[in-house]
Amino acid sequence: MTISVVMLQPLIALLAGVLILIMPRLLNIIVALYLILVGISGLWPHFIH
Repeated sequence: MTISVVMLQPLIALLAGVLILIMPRLLNIIVALYLILVGISGLWPHFIH
């Protein structure tokens, strides 16, 4: 099974949501990491060429 960028973003969002429910104190860190990962995954196809 291969994971594409289209599948990666919902998986990251699901993981971030579960972590926020379990550890609400880490909200800022989780949101920051989520935004960084989504940004990297969005830019990644442009740098592969």
